[in-house]
Amino acid sequence: MNRVSPQVLALLAALTLMWGTNWPLFRIALDELPVLTFRSIVLIAGTAVLILVVKLRGETFAVPRGKWPVLIAAAAFNMFIWNIATSMAVLYIPSGHASVLAYTMPLWVALLGFVVFGQRLTSRLLLAIVVGAAAVVALMVPNFRSYANAPAGLFWGLSAGLSWAIGTFVVKRTVWPKMGVSLTFWQAALSLPPTVLGALLIDGLPQHWPSAPVLIAAVYTGAVPMALGTASWFALVRLLPTQVAALSSIAIPIVAIVSGVVFLHEPLSPLQAVAIGSTVLSLWLALMPPRAAKR
Repeated sequence: MNRVSPQVLALLAALTLMWGTNWPLFRIALDELPVLTFRSIVLIAGTAVLILVVKLRGETFAVPRGKWPVLIAAAAFNMFIWNIATSMAVLYIPSGHASVLAYTMPLWVALLGFVVFGQRLTSRLLLAIVVGAAAVVALMVPNFRSYANAPAGLFWGLSAGLSWAIGTFVVKRTVWPKMGVSLTFWQAALSLPPTVLGALLIDGLPQHWPSAPVLIAAVYTGAVPMALGTASWFALVRLLPTQVAALSSIAIPIVAIVSGVVFLHEPLSPLQAVAIGSTVLSLWLALMPPRAAKR
């Protein structure tokens, strides 16, 4: 592979910071806002920014014929379920720990590829799955002692990772002619109505205006990590080999945990540090191709 340019490295670092530091903001916003109300604000802000990005890039909003059913499925798994599951997870466990569970997505991809699509599960991927499972156990053992609702956090965190994995297969196994960032826009736009409807039916109309920090956290989450972060991801996929671009996910849970410790004073035990290292190793095994043997 050619030497990675400083511009690409800067973009990769920006994406890691945008997605990693976003997790503590979930906790800040959810201390005051119900889940669906929070996600409604996020999607409104994100959709508005994505409209601007699509226009600036000169892309079309047109959806290719016959793609609507698949697009709706992609929106359900990549946006709607992901948004709800990640928000629910941080209600029960620290935000950094929830991010580690959600970013098990590459391991779910490996398992689903083997079970559903008959893709070969190499010994390297099998080892990655075992190490990843060990990371989840190491992460959750202290939580089961410290948090009465830790099982719910485990469920929602892993559900987020599984949902993202299914959504990844939906997108990757479909041809999307002339759709770039507009693909993300439509997923956000399709997720917005059911989220707002759910907020009105379940959360009810807001009884008071959110405080400035909470409102800023919600709008920032939609405008920057969801919209601009996704645009950065598409740029990385175009500029780098897929496996190299995917490596950006390795650092994100670590940044999320450090951010939670620094800004929210969330706990970090030695066992959880082991979980971070195991996650890095697991994702590296899953994403990095083995070197060819020298002759």
